[in-house]
Amino acid sequence: MAPSGLKAVVGEKILNGVIKSVKKDGEWKVLIVDHMSMRILSSCCKMSDILAEGVTIVEDINKRREPISSLEAIYLISPVEKSVRALINDFKDSAFTYKAAHIFFTDTCPDGLFAEIGRSRVAKVVKTLKEINVAFLPYESQVFSLDDPTSLYSFYSLKPTVEKDKMIENLAEQIATLCDTLKEYPAIRYRKGPEENARLADEVYQRLNAHKADNPSMGEGADKARSQLLIVDRGFDPISPILHELTFQAMAYDLLDIKQDIYNYQSTGIGNAQDREVLLDEDDELWVQLRHMHIADVTKKVTDLLRIFCESKRMCTDNANIKDLSQMLKKMPQYQKELSNYSTHLHLAEACMKKFKASLDKLCEVEQDLAMGANAEGEPLKNAMKSIVPVLLNNEIEAYDKIRIILLFIFHKKKGIGEEDLAKLIQHANIQADSNIITNLQNLGCNIIAEGRNAGKTLPERKERTESTYQLSRWTPIIKDVIENAIEDKLDRKQWPFISDPAPINTTQTAVSSARLGHWHKNKSPAEYRSGPRLIIFVIGGVSHSEMRSAYEVTRATDGKWEVLIGSSHILTPTSFLNDLKSLDQVPNPDC
Repeated sequence: MAPSGLKAVVGEKILNGVIKSVKKDGEWKVLIVDHMSMRILSSCCKMSDILAEGVTIVEDINKRREPISSLEAIYLISPVEKSVRALINDFKDSAFTYKAAHIFFTDTCPDGLFAEIGRSRVAKVVKTLKEINVAFLPYESQVFSLDDPTSLYSFYSLKPTVEKDKMIENLAEQIATLCDTLKEYPAIRYRKGPEENARLADEVYQRLNAHKADNPSMGEGADKARSQLLIVDRGFDPISPILHELTFQAMAYDLLDIKQDIYNYQSTGIGNAQDREVLLDEDDELWVQLRHMHIADVTKKVTDLLRIFCESKRMCTDNANIKDLSQMLKKMPQYQKELSNYSTHLHLAEACMKKFKASLDKLCEVEQDLAMGANAEGEPLKNAMKSIVPVLLNNEIEAYDKIRIILLFIFHKKKGIGEEDLAKLIQHANIQADSNIITNLQNLGCNIIAEGRNAGKTLPERKERTESTYQLSRWTPIIKDVIENAIEDKLDRKQWPFISDPAPINTTQTAVSSARLGHWHKNKSPAEYRSGPRLIIFVIGGVSHSEMRSAYEVTRATDGKWEVLIGSSHILTPTSFLNDLKSLDQVPNPDC
């Protein structure tokens, strides 16, 4: 599947702006990357595309490499001390590692490091030195990550680190490179209240202006004046990251051991069971189709698609047959790739359902009732304590699942609960070892202890939603209300102030541009296909899968008139969120 959205824009920027820009016919080059640039590269470019543009090998700057003094090297690296020192080392001896250097930094190189390069022997062989302004990971077509899982600790730990100012500046620069890459110059808004929101918004504003000065075409074009960047803190919606979600992607990442988007499982193939490793990403069209669907619909959808596939290949299909994919593989070995893809997703869905049926069906009902403040029939919840006690006393339910229930109970109470009551809940649930997770949420501005340090702070009022949903999926992430209101220009300007007044909307510019009509724009880059406005959301401290899904749902609901992008320092699962919260009152290890 061809990359789309954010991935396509970044992929095109790297291929054209870096690799093709220094390509010479008949000359091979070496591509040198570091940890961050390798992650960016692998998220949006295929190795075959890079090799097709005259690159003979891709190497890690921090590993020992054989010198290839007959070839020039392209360095695509982040401007950090470790990578710059490694670059300088490549040319410090009289025998240079490469013939010449084309240096591309992912973002702005600090003056000190720039001066070091100037003083070193690299200066003699540099043929190109550019900053490409891509300091983020395009995680999905509408989701970005700044690849910093320590961000929640940096923002919300009890011992404020001296590094906090520096970190906010770095985040702001990374967000500015995202806008630069998308050719957007959005109006910046933030949720009023937490001071980190206003500080980050202000830093982004200053850096955006610096990018705009270097790149005046940022934000030009029909409808672009309506684009907005919203900055929101994690404490704004502490419910979405802890609920058990029953849509496919969120559920799989919550319940199964998926590391770096890789799912491992045993396939019962022809003959013996085999260990399989599958990457869940947008190159897999089936995954893109299924990831936001409710688990109840996934297995049926995969089976229907499989049946259509088999019928198109003139294979007989009956239900028994569909279940036994290994038999089909024997008959159609030439379609192994397609069939094993269907098999993977059936396996993934079954693994989710197995976990769900084992312990979660009752748990999900209690969670939804607490989050919604009402049962599936819409009757207000009268005695929440009665519904949570059986869960807390059940020894078969894991500690983290009990903590999720206790937190939802506290949020349901609106004003927090008394310290004695909390102590009793912790004792009933037998979760003393992890109880600091609950109290640490206060660092995010959440009202946990009645009359405590966040007294008076409440979660936002919710939008009325009438669309029918599954009983165990009634909750809608709060960010979805915000996204819809922002697009309809209904966001309260007092609660969501602008850093500077937004540009007046020029109605003469909103005519549909040719990019939406015919296909005579073949020479345009993916960044330019998008002529409508964008709404970019940045969540401080991690974004959950259900919030990512909301961005796609609202984009679809506008029929493509708006594109919503959402991102954060990193992507959260409920377990990683609780682990992050647990660490907030711990002193960091200086060696880490």
